[in-house]
Amino acid sequence: MRFFLEISYDGSRYHGWQYQPNAISIQETIEKALGDLLGTKTPIVGSGRTDTGVHASCQIAHFDAENIDNEKLKFKLNSYLPREIAIHNIHSVTQEAHARFDAISRSYVYYMHLDKNPFKVGTSYYLRAPVSLSSVTAACTILLNWTDFEGMSKVNTDVNNFNCQITKAEWKEVEGGYVFLVQSNRFLRGMVRALVGTLLEVGTEKMSIDRFGEVLAAKNRAFSGVSVPASGLFLSKVEYPKDIYLN
Repeated sequence: MRFFLEISYDGSRYHGWQYQPNAISIQETIEKALGDLLGTKTPIVGSGRTDTGVHASCQIAHFDAENIDNEKLKFKLNSYLPREIAIHNIHSVTQEAHARFDAISRSYVYYMHLDKNPFKVGTSYYLRAPVSLSSVTAACTILLNWTDFEGMSKVNTDVNNFNCQITKAEWKEVEGGYVFLVQSNRFLRGMVRALVGTLLEVGTEKMSIDRFGEVLAAKNRAFSGVSVPASGLFLSKVEYPKDIYLN
């Protein structure tokens, strides 16, 4: 039988989601817990890879197992896993369901604050200047009508194409700072952090709206802004067709 894990984690001390031969990853940590509790090696497949230091309030991963009690296993996993990783639900799904390939959309949130705050270290990016919401909102409108994001991807990325369909891109002013929300059918490696860095240049008048469009059209990472730190980035939602869930 196949199951979806609904996971959240603080990625601060982990080397990303995906297994790394010489470093601790979220995937490896959960696989070890599952293997120890189920008594057999139990690989998991995530909806996507988060980089070193990136967090998740909702990551999805699938695994196969026989004769398990979803609630009991959730309790055991949460007792076993380190405090930075939590399992919120275990869903029974169809045998063909795939956490990565069946995802309809993925959403990320990037948090920023304007006043120095030691309690936000590791979960938010400290900005030194306010952002023009009208400027970044105008730039986000361009994103909704763009598909090729090669210029916002890490170089030497092993992908067949750089096409992404962004369906939401918005900045919100919150108490003491901002949040950037973005939703797409897929994301490239480093794409969200590069987008935020480039949008911050627009929002602080270092880059014009027209220039922002030119940067996207250039398809060259060297022309876009500096990637913002991983610490403010959260994978916040992954959506699937409802008919793959059995409970």
